[in-house]
Order: sequence, then structure tokens, then C-alpha cells
Amino acid sequence: MTNDSTQPVGGMNRRTFLKQASAGTAVLSASSHAAVGPRRAAARNTKLATVPLGEYRVTRLIAGYNPIGGHSHLTASLSRQMRAYFTVERTVAFLQHCEELGINTFQFDLIEKTEKALKILWDGGSALQFICLHAERPKDVSIDRAKELKAFALVHHGGVTDTLFRQGKAEKVHDYVKKVHDAGLLAGVSSHCPANIARIADEGWENDLFMTCFHYVTRTREEMEQEFGTATVGEPFVEADPDRMTAVIRQVNQPCLAFKILAAGRRCDNSSSVRAAFKYAFDKIKPTDAVIVGMFPRDADEVQENVDHTLKYGKA
Repeated sequence: MTNDSTQPVGGMNRRTFLKQASAGTAVLSASSHAAVGPRRAAARNTKLATVPLGEYRVTRLIAGYNPIGGHSHLTASLSRQMRAYFTVERTVAFLQHCEELGINTFQFDLIEKTEKALKILWDGGSALQFICLHAERPKDVSIDRAKELKAFALVHHGGVTDTLFRQGKAEKVHDYVKKVHDAGLLAGVSSHCPANIARIADEGWENDLFMTCFHYVTRTREEMEQEFGTATVGEPFVEADPDRMTAVIRQVNQPCLAFKILAAGRRCDNSSSVRAAFKYAFDKIKPTDAVIVGMFPRDADEVQENVDHTLKYGKA
């Protein structure tokens, strides 16, 4: 297994990418893809607060999947760097480090790499809990296969949810919730749109949890032009969106797992910005909610940083 303790040789992480790029210093070296991450400080015993999800308890900080899958939501170049960095071995080492620091749950899409990482984790006796993002897309494994891989909850993928709601096919999402329950697992629905979350709650669906994005990044061009009078270049990360989503989060009964609290790196120019984003998130969500944060620890121990912020602001 690759050792995750040597110093990096170059490159940038998602938290510094925008700042460096804007200063004209975003220079990539071929050797950066061989870096295995910064030297980690000795793991400290931490006791993160937990919240209930059905019969389970999950830490208020949950490790996210997007950097592992190579979805930076910033640039194609950074996405490629993430995919290259997160080999199977580094994915396992990352999750083991999360567990060392007190995180007890992670969220994955199931692809070949993550299935291999799961096998190594389970064979090694990891006690981490696995939430699977899923939607019966052609690329998705079956619900039964996700259950075999020890997912305790399946959450309908947010982008698919938003598309189906827009098409007037919300019943497909509701049917998915019922199928997951039939398989004996907790069922969740993810969405980037506050109105979709509110509608599900108003209609009294049986889902056990929500995944709620702080930014409505799945707006169509037409929706952007209608709302703003113009369209953005790339995904719309709008400053006012977190207030809109957290207002809905506080109104629904189900636990909510809030994601993109750092706006996919846009709120990571410096440590103060990251700290403020964590404080905002925990101040605005319910005490029974948690956050999902993707981490790219090639150049800094983002796991430790995020654990520290959660210990400070995410007390139960």
C-alpha cells in the first residue's frame, strides 16, 4: 500500500487552486501526480459529535466522494489531478486517516476504484459506515450489490433528482425511496434545489434523510436567465444560495446531510474563509444534521483541519 506520509513535490490542492490561478501561478508539474500527500502530524484522539440516522449514529463530519471520483466542480485540470492522486491505495489511506481522527462515516459513488477500496477496508476490519449515492442509472450497480458492499443507506443522486423533478417525473424518485426500503436500507434523497426538498417534505415522503446542497448548481441556462437575467460561465455558485437551502433544512423533520459547504473550494482562499464556512454551516443547520465534505489531502492534511473545525463548531 502506498505510504501517505512523504512530503509533496508540487502542485496545488482545491483549497488553493483558485487563489493561485488568479495570481497566474497555477503551474503544474508532471511529478505532482506522483505526490502522495503531506507528512501528517500524529493523529490526536478526537471525539466528534454524532447524530442519529435511523438506528445508526454518524459523525457531524462525513467524508465526501467528489475528489476521489475526480469531480472538482472547478476545472477539468483539477479534476484530472484528483483522479490521478486518488489511487485505490490512497483512497484506502485517506479513509483510514479519517477513521483515525474520529470520522465514522463516508459517502461514495460505487465505481471500480471505490469497490476495490471498500474490499480492502472491510478486509482490514474498518468500522467506517458507508452511505451510497445511487439512482439506478445505467452506470450504477444494483441496490442489492450496494447492500452487499455494506452500504447502510442509499441516497438518490441529486443531479438525477433535479432532472426528474424538472421533467415532471418526481414519482420515479419516490419509487426509488420505496425500493431502497424494500431492500432493508435507509433511503435518502439528494437535491441541489431547495424547492425540491420542501416539496418532498410537504408531500410526506418516507425517506429517512436528505442530502442538501448549499448551492443550486443544477440550474439550467433558462432558469439562470429567468432568475438573474444572464447565465454564468460554468456552474452557478450563487452567494445567496446557502441561506435559501439552510432555511429549508431547518424546516424539515428528517436529518439533512449538507454538502458543498465550501462551494467546491471557492470558500477556501485561506484558513479564515474555511473556518467561517464551517461555522456558518453548523450555525444554520439543525443540531440533528451533519455535513459532507470532500477532501483533497495531497498538499495539506485537510482531514485534520476539517475535524478541528467540526470539533469547535459542530458540537451536538
